[in-house]
Amino acid sequence: MRKNTNQEIDMLNGPLAGKILMFSLPIMLSGILQLLFNAADVMVVGKWAGRLALAAVGSNGALVNLLTNLFMGLSVGTSVQVSTNYGAGRKEDVSKIVHTSVLLSIISGVLLLGIGLLFAKPLLAMMGTPKDVIDLSALYLRIYFLGMPVMLLYNFGSAILRAVGDTKRPLYYLAIAGVVNVFLNIIFVVFLEMSVAGVALATILSQAVSCILMVRCLMSADSCIRLELSKLKLHRDKMFKVIRIGLPAGLQGVVFSLSNVVIQSSVNSFGSVVMGGNTASSNIEGFVYVSMNAFSQATVTFTSQNFGAGRYSRINKILITCLGIVTVIGLSLSTAIIFFGPQILRLYSSDAVVISYAMRRMVVILSLYFTCGIMEVFVGSLRGLGYSVMPMIVSTIGACGLRIFWIFTVFAWNRSLENLYISYPISWIITAAAHFICFVVVRRKFPKEDLSKQKKPAEVV
Repeated sequence: MRKNTNQEIDMLNGPLAGKILMFSLPIMLSGILQLLFNAADVMVVGKWAGRLALAAVGSNGALVNLLTNLFMGLSVGTSVQVSTNYGAGRKEDVSKIVHTSVLLSIISGVLLLGIGLLFAKPLLAMMGTPKDVIDLSALYLRIYFLGMPVMLLYNFGSAILRAVGDTKRPLYYLAIAGVVNVFLNIIFVVFLEMSVAGVALATILSQAVSCILMVRCLMSADSCIRLELSKLKLHRDKMFKVIRIGLPAGLQGVVFSLSNVVIQSSVNSFGSVVMGGNTASSNIEGFVYVSMNAFSQATVTFTSQNFGAGRYSRINKILITCLGIVTVIGLSLSTAIIFFGPQILRLYSSDAVVISYAMRRMVVILSLYFTCGIMEVFVGSLRGLGYSVMPMIVSTIGACGLRIFWIFTVFAWNRSLENLYISYPISWIITAAAHFICFVVVRRKFPKEDLSKQKKPAEVV
């Protein structure tokens, strides 16, 4: 039987709630630290570089996600394939997936770097970015994309560690990088007055630090996830299995981002002050999202390991546990943030008008944000069972399609910010219900009871 290291969690035996929390909390904190990279950017430019710089940094968020989500989705495929084979005890397959994924992340990062450098300004122009902001936005975007190779390499490495239950070391590395990011922000923006170029440069340098630490960790691992540079190779069968799960996940992220780009374009039409308020609010909302999304990632990994090991009786228990926790987390954090919203927003801007517009968005989005967490947990369970195309199609139609339809119909009829923002919770509720139906259908295809200890789990398809 496989022996866990001190950094790994046994997902196949014993009570689930405590282990899911132990697994998820470092992911939650890691996500918060990643957001703090951007929050530090937003806070520094908002305080020391002015309203236009704040709008420039914030207006890039939806576009960055649009360009990166396709490749970030591949890391989901890596996590599912590593955890499923790890649960089944197929060490050689795990090693091949690790080396394939690392090389795939490097290639993807270089490709994204080229796209960002070449198409930054045209894409921003297509989004309707105001003329007083577009040059600063393009400068930030071009510098930011120089860090794509190291960012993707870190995220793929993090997915590998997550797949075997190690969520603590990615947190440690991000904590170190976060300190570097804040320190460099102060130097570049406050003292050297580099504005948006300074915050972008600080971000990519801090990401390089976390990437170096991650690669060092994988190269010193004493298990089947050990990275050896001489073994870097795109194993075609493993690559296609990663892509089979990861590409639909990435496409789902792209379509979500596309709908957000359309919404961002609608926000841009209200002017730079509204853009600034929208930027501050969405940044704060991100902390709630990553907290909930940690349990979606836990659902994927726990489900895929137990599925690979033939522990079918635990699949429903994993889903129910994660749904309960994500609901509590989402409701608690959202309520607290709405209550203390004006005070928190002053960290981003001292402009009372910007704060008022931020609160208008925050109240609408956060009131039902927990339904987004529920939706993501259902998606995580389906992916853990090897189904990635189905949740992609459902999310594309139920969430993204509905939002775009809403903008060109209901919002076009009544152009108010509240009417624009309400499209988010409506899409989450409808899509969560559709994913529940999909899970019920898929779950019936697999046994309720565990495979016998003598029976070998099926090969991952």
